[in-house]
Amino acid sequence: MIDTADIRAAVSAGVLSERQAAQLTALAHSRRGARENLAAGDEPFELFRGFNEIFIMTGLIILATGYVSVVGWFVAGRLEIWQWSLQWISIATAAFVWLFSEYFIRRRRMIGPAILLSLMFASVAVLGFGNWLAQVFMIAREDYASLILPGLLATLAVFVFWLRFKVPFALALVALGLFATALLAAATRNGTPQDVKELFILSADGGFAWITLALGLCTFAVAMAFDASDPHRVTRRAAQGFWLHLVASPMIINTVALSLIAAQSQSGNLTLFLVMGGFALIAVVIDRRSFLMAAIAYVVGVIATLYPVTQGGNFGWVILALGVFLLTLGAFWASIRTALLALLPLGRLRAYLPPAH
Repeated sequence: MIDTADIRAAVSAGVLSERQAAQLTALAHSRRGARENLAAGDEPFELFRGFNEIFIMTGLIILATGYVSVVGWFVAGRLEIWQWSLQWISIATAAFVWLFSEYFIRRRRMIGPAILLSLMFASVAVLGFGNWLAQVFMIAREDYASLILPGLLATLAVFVFWLRFKVPFALALVALGLFATALLAAATRNGTPQDVKELFILSADGGFAWITLALGLCTFAVAMAFDASDPHRVTRRAAQGFWLHLVASPMIINTVALSLIAAQSQSGNLTLFLVMGGFALIAVVIDRRSFLMAAIAYVVGVIATLYPVTQGGNFGWVILALGVFLLTLGAFWASIRTALLALLPLGRLRAYLPPAH
């Protein structure tokens, strides 16, 4: 471990400048809050580093509320200038959010405000491009073709925001933006799904389920690329992978497991447990609890929504078994992973995986 005395010695020897030493010390202090009390092999996760970040987030929310109120008062009763005024207001708002991001993200390197500012920028991009390009009369007729280009442009804008600030949460928003735009494209080509279950069942018309599966696999591949570049989870790339795994696993499980649930048969339930076992195997090997947690939470949420007990779809035993499975795996994660890595013939892939503890 390198301590303050080592950094001072490096400055005296000319290895580091005083500016570099100060930056390194600040970075070490900022990371200590997320890792100081972690057990070996645990997954670092931060939404904010201290109450000051909550204080600033509260200020941003109140500021945004007041800003929206003032803008609403300005455009109220001025329908003749609504169209052009909202376009310029969207541009100005995006500029304000960008300036706040330069300070709180680039300079102060705050985590909570970075997530909130990413959401604000994405919202402004969606509303701005939607107001500019979307056709209200087409949407009223359930024709969503005019929303595809605004969706793509808004996603591109969020991607540019990520390129500048490298906020991990913003990259997850990019994946969600591509997902939403792809569903709009499918709805435009094949018609709006008559039942929400069409989004989950592979055999349904429209291709919605196949789109979520393809995008989920692509998102998972990008997440693994970030993880492989930082197997020890010490840089921001690990956080990029964390948020992408949270998005990827529901997309994948959306089409694989829930097509089995739709069959409502004993064999389908058994196959569902096998699929979840495969997800658990992948999650343990890559050491990503977030990947498995998001998948199971999504499955349980959809089961409870689409097949409630009052409608005869009693999946209570399935949910109970998944809960026991998740708790057991979480309690013995490290030992299970150590034994599993010793058994699997991973070869050179081990160099890209977090070490066993």
